[in-house]
Amino acid sequence: MKKKLSLVLAGAMLMASLTGCGGGSAQTATTAAAKSDAAAPAESEAKADTATSDVKPELNLIIASNQTSLENPYSYGMDKFKEVVEDKSGGKIQVTVHKGTLGENENELIEKLEMGAASMVVASPGFMTAIGVPEVDMFSLNYLFNSFDHWEKCMDGEFGDKMKETVKEKTGNNFRIMAYWSSSVRDYYGKKPVTKPEDLKGMTIRTQSSQVQQDFWKACGAIPTSVAWGELYQALQQGVVDSAENDYTSFMLKEHHKTQNGHYISETHHDYTTRLLLMNGSFYDGLTDEQKAWIDEGVEECTKEEREVVYRMFKESKEKVIADGAEVTNFEDVDIDAFKALALPIQDKFAQDNNMTAELEMIRAAAE
Repeated sequence: MKKKLSLVLAGAMLMASLTGCGGGSAQTATTAAAKSDAAAPAESEAKADTATSDVKPELNLIIASNQTSLENPYSYGMDKFKEVVEDKSGGKIQVTVHKGTLGENENELIEKLEMGAASMVVASPGFMTAIGVPEVDMFSLNYLFNSFDHWEKCMDGEFGDKMKETVKEKTGNNFRIMAYWSSSVRDYYGKKPVTKPEDLKGMTIRTQSSQVQQDFWKACGAIPTSVAWGELYQALQQGVVDSAENDYTSFMLKEHHKTQNGHYISETHHDYTTRLLLMNGSFYDGLTDEQKAWIDEGVEECTKEEREVVYRMFKESKEKVIADGAEVTNFEDVDIDAFKALALPIQDKFAQDNNMTAELEMIRAAAE
C-alpha cells in the first residue's frame, strides 16, 4: 500500500511540475474531468456575470466532497467557492463542483487529488495517517474541544497554523491545507439510548477508521466496526451494526434515524469535527500571484459560508430528527465526565507518542 501511495504521490508531483508557473494549461486531467461532467447541471450552477461569459478560462478547477446531498454544509461551501472565484477572476477561472460524484469514499477523493483529477477536496484528517502524517490524528481525538468557539479559536490560531506546516513538510507539499471546515459535533445513535460508557458494552458501533477513535470506543466497551458511509443506512436497518456516531445533519440527511438501529440518539458531543479543504501544494505554488489571490479569497469566503451553515443546520437537523420520531437524550442527561475520563488518557498518550505535548497544551489552554 505504501509503495502504491508513494508512486501516486510521485506522479502528482510530476504533474504539478509540468503545469508550469503560469497555470494556463493546468491539470489536463482536471480539465478533461470537468468537461465530462458538464452534462450534470445539478452538480454546479454557473454564476458568473453574463458580461464575462465569453471570457475563455485560463484555469479549470474541480472541487469535490464525498457528500451527495445538496443540503450538506460542504455543498454550500463548495458552491460559494465557485461563485466567488469565478466572479473575482472575471471568468478566467472556471470551477466545477462534484457532490459525491467523484466518490463517496474519501480515499477515492484523495486519489483523485493525487492524480490531478481533482483540484481541491474536502476530507477528514484520518487518511493522512496511512501516508506518513500521524500527527493529523490529533484532530480525531475525542473531547479535544468543548465548543464550536473553542474549535474555531484553535483552528484559526497558532495550533491550526502549526498543523498546516506539519502537513506541508511531511507530504513534501503534495497536500496543502487551504482551510479548516467542520461537519458539526458528533453524537452516538443506535438501537438503545446510552448515558454512560458502560451502556455501550458489547455493542458494535460504526465509527471512523482513526486509531484514536477506535481506542476510545473500545475503552467504552464497544466494538468498533468498519462500514462504508454509503452502506450504513442498510447496515443499521438490517442490524449489521448496533449503532453509529455522527453529527445530526449528516445522519439526518441520510435518514439513519429512521432505521431500526438508529432510532435513539444520545448527545455525547464527543467530537467537534475538523475537515480539511486540501489542494496540491506544488500545483498551487505554480499558479500566478493573481490566480492565487482569487483562490485565496474564494477559500476565505467559502469557509465562512460552510461554518455558518454547519452551525445553523445543527439546530434545524435536531428539530427534524425529533419531528421524525427519533428519541433524543440531551447533552445534560449524559454523563459527559465519565466519557471524558476515558478520552483524556488517550489524548495524553497520543501527544506523547507523536511529540505533540506542546500542541495539546495549546488546545487545552485555549479552552480556559
